[in-house]
Amino acid sequence: MANGPGIEPFMNFDLSSMELIHGDVLEELERLPKESISLVVTSPPYNIGKAYESKTSHSAYMAWQTEIASELERLVKPGASIAWQVGNSFNNGELIPLDAEFYRVFRDLGFKLRNRIVWTFGHGHHTKNRFSGRHETILWFTKGDDYTFNLDSVRVPVKYPDKKFHRGPRKGQISSNPLGKNPGDVWDIPNVKALHVEKTQHPCQFPVALVERLVLSLTNPDDVVLDPFIGSGTSAIAALMHGRAIIGIDRSKEYLKIANERIASLMNGTLQTRPLNKPIFEPGKK
Repeated sequence: MANGPGIEPFMNFDLSSMELIHGDVLEELERLPKESISLVVTSPPYNIGKAYESKTSHSAYMAWQTEIASELERLVKPGASIAWQVGNSFNNGELIPLDAEFYRVFRDLGFKLRNRIVWTFGHGHHTKNRFSGRHETILWFTKGDDYTFNLDSVRVPVKYPDKKFHRGPRKGQISSNPLGKNPGDVWDIPNVKALHVEKTQHPCQFPVALVERLVLSLTNPDDVVLDPFIGSGTSAIAALMHGRAIIGIDRSKEYLKIANERIASLMNGTLQTRPLNKPIFEPGKK
């Protein structure tokens, strides 16, 4: 399961570092100790009527999400990160960009936005009355200015590895970083659709590679990762693969069952994942 330059999964899994909790998200967050979390990574419900949510008014939805965000502010350590992945909601046919809504929520709680990462993908729902959505966003916030960022852990292959300086004191030397380049803030990672190797019965599933990049860059080994909407367990897989502890919460026993089955497959070496940094397939290109 090699994932790219310098990235190897952690293979000595410790299940004592994992806790998957069935329950109401706010009630369970209130039970966790203050300043115990190094990274929150999640994709909350979008209030669009998916099987795992009850659609309500936008104001009620944002009030609920603001309560959750306030509880997360208590839980994360100084210097910790929140990676909040969202798409769009709708109100009377009008699109609501949730990243704009959540930016204000977390900013008002004192968090600082470090990146607005665009996650782009080639497949999704085809629409007739507007352009089809082919991206979502990840808002990366930190609690304070002294935060973890391990860029070398997530560098990607350079396009021209043999390119050299053509003038100056380093003329003739390789000009690129031997570990690769910064992946930037636009990530082209396939979303999990019907033929994806990671597909489960969950209707809106994170690809493992997306969470891996966040876990590797924003935490250190043995740090605690929290996903308050863990669903099919992708965040747990990404954390355990790289030696981090994981706490996950979900109100669906069905999804937690899927998560536990996937983690069991990870433990015995049979879980299939799409490797981080695997090139996007282009038909006709060798």
